[in-house]
Amino acid sequence: MTEKEETEKHEVEGTNDIDPVPRSPSSHEESTVGYESNGLAPAPTHTSALYRTLSVVRTRESGRDLGPPPDGGFQAWSQVALAHFVIFNTWGYINSFGVFQTYYTQTLGHPPSDISWVGSIQIFLLFFIGTFSGRATDAGYFKFILAVGAILECFCIFMTSLCTKYWQLFLAQGVGQGIGCGLMFCPTLALISTYFAKRRGIAIGIVASGSATGGLVFPAVIMRMLPEVGYGWTVRTLGFISLATLLPCVLFLKQRLPPRTSGPLVEWGAFTELPYLLFAVGMFMNFWGLYIGFFYIGSFSRNIIGVSQTISIDLLMVMNGVGLLGRLVPNLLADQYTGPLNLLVPFSLLTGVVAYCWAGVTSLSGLWAFAVFYGLFAAGIQSLFPATLSTLTTDLKKIGVRMGMVLSVVAVAALIGSPIAGALIQRDDGEYLYAQMFMGSTILLGTLTLIGARVTRVGTGLARV
Repeated sequence: MTEKEETEKHEVEGTNDIDPVPRSPSSHEESTVGYESNGLAPAPTHTSALYRTLSVVRTRESGRDLGPPPDGGFQAWSQVALAHFVIFNTWGYINSFGVFQTYYTQTLGHPPSDISWVGSIQIFLLFFIGTFSGRATDAGYFKFILAVGAILECFCIFMTSLCTKYWQLFLAQGVGQGIGCGLMFCPTLALISTYFAKRRGIAIGIVASGSATGGLVFPAVIMRMLPEVGYGWTVRTLGFISLATLLPCVLFLKQRLPPRTSGPLVEWGAFTELPYLLFAVGMFMNFWGLYIGFFYIGSFSRNIIGVSQTISIDLLMVMNGVGLLGRLVPNLLADQYTGPLNLLVPFSLLTGVVAYCWAGVTSLSGLWAFAVFYGLFAAGIQSLFPATLSTLTTDLKKIGVRMGMVLSVVAVAALIGSPIAGALIQRDDGEYLYAQMFMGSTILLGTLTLIGARVTRVGTGLARV
């Protein structure tokens, strides 16, 4: 009996008396394992590695054959709906920071670069904590990690409402909320990836669109309440919204796969895979400049164009609102036709081009156009990023740690990007040209690196990836 036949025999019978050494299977094995033993036709070759992983999910801890992901049904889509609210409270709140950026700059007397550190440290910790929360999710601690993150975020929002000094805001809104968001973000994305195979892109797109809905709701609440009830009760209202929307997530989000109790915190070998490495570098460059537009469109509109605070908030809301379309349509197209990486490259290119075009905006109508197009294309990057990352990981039991590793890489970019832009604005005597050129250049460099990741993965042909 051959090694392959013996392995398949033990998989079918459910025995655990052998533990074959991991090896790189041939293309034929990749396209048929898990299907031949069940009498089914071989999986399509372009997703053979994924189907090889999804078809038989078995661990020594559980000894159970969970079968492939449900890829639909009430349980899977209910998880998507709940995960949407997690992103609503993490990225949705962060995408609203442009409102806080303008308000804090006016009331605290600190320069824009100082204020932007609050939002940047929040994004940094959201990404960086992913290394640890992702590995904890793989180990089976999803529910605990999510609950701690939700409690910490809500607590820090209420503490932010009491802040009157810069250092207090930095600790509460920057550090505290950043850690809370980081404990929730990566585990939630990793969880959704285990419920879907063919529809994974659109599922992640719906989840990621929570940043668009949050980016509409939170600024709208601030705009309506801030002039009437003041800063304290406005922020406390945001805290009550977060509490009400996160509680069902903590109660009903459910980890699907059994825990992987062994394994390193960081899988350094992943960086020896050239597509994975180039993807990480490319996304570093993208996120280095991506949030400059979201953080500074409010101050640009007030200081350069001369609009009111209400219109500056409206601009940010539009930029976030069109992101709902930018997060759903690209992922749907990626599922049906192209694959996520094939769409991520042009969306990155278009975002960089629009960033350069910002330098030519001199009127309110031009700024509205910039807000619409930048919000649309930047949303495509934000939603296709986790969808692409999930396709670079064929072993779903490692998806938490491998996703967390890339999140930690882009965390550094998100940390320093907006403060660099603020420093460039100061150096340019309050003008935005230097910051705009930095923003566009980093995103276009990211585009070139992503093209390299695509070529090393499938070559220069028209393959789906």
